[in-house]
Amino acid sequence: MSLRTRNAVVTGSTSGIGLACARALAREGANVMLNGFGPAEQIEQARAAIEGEFGVRALHSPADMTDPEAIAGLIAQAEEALGSVDILVNNAGVQFVSPVEEFPVDKWNQIIAINLSAAFHAMRAAVPGMKRRGWGRIISTASAHSLVASPYKSAYVAAKHGLVGLTKTVALEVAAHGVTANCISPGYVWTPLVERQIPDTMKARNMTEQQVINDVLLAAQPTKQFVKVEEVAAMAVFLCSDAAAQITGANLSMDGGWTAA
Repeated sequence: MSLRTRNAVVTGSTSGIGLACARALAREGANVMLNGFGPAEQIEQARAAIEGEFGVRALHSPADMTDPEAIAGLIAQAEEALGSVDILVNNAGVQFVSPVEEFPVDKWNQIIAINLSAAFHAMRAAVPGMKRRGWGRIISTASAHSLVASPYKSAYVAAKHGLVGLTKTVALEVAAHGVTANCISPGYVWTPLVERQIPDTMKARNMTEQQVINDVLLAAQPTKQFVKVEEVAAMAVFLCSDAAAQITGANLSMDGGWTAA
């Protein structure tokens, strides 16, 4: 498979799943627009590595995924710089763990904005060009929490359930235009997002760090293994292939059997 004529925007791609997706798409020949925060030197190193290793163009935008205008600007910047946005990977995400009665309102608003509304704004901006060109791939990183709930994650679970509904709706709207829209729902992936929620979970559940890893994070996954970022990225690449042209409106689980029961 070659994506050498394609251009991709991957949100939340300066680390973790997003960076793995950007690298996997670039490996297949796609130019990529990275997005996200972090140390400038680290971001530049990741961007330059993609260009150097895969011979594609790699750009970076620090667009704030809580700002609708900034998100629209990200898509417009990519279209201007690369010529099109053929692949959109909605991956930006944040997490916060707290009982619902103590859940800070600002954290609720932030999680809904970044995990759900940002995908809407990016799709809204990217879909017209995809429809006009007659080809597009929209891939959103959901979660096993798009299918099942866990305590203390009211905003995250609500956002991921909403993301699946949004994706299904958009898939139906663009189905006749050569555009697909799908979700990938991994279980626990060892990323900075997961690592950062461990202290809050320790506090909420009165557990040690190792207890959180064994009895909370991996307890639900029958394989007892974290999902690898490279596995999620490989699924994203497959969804961009011709073989996946009839896969749309799907929520593809990659959770070690978590949601099989």
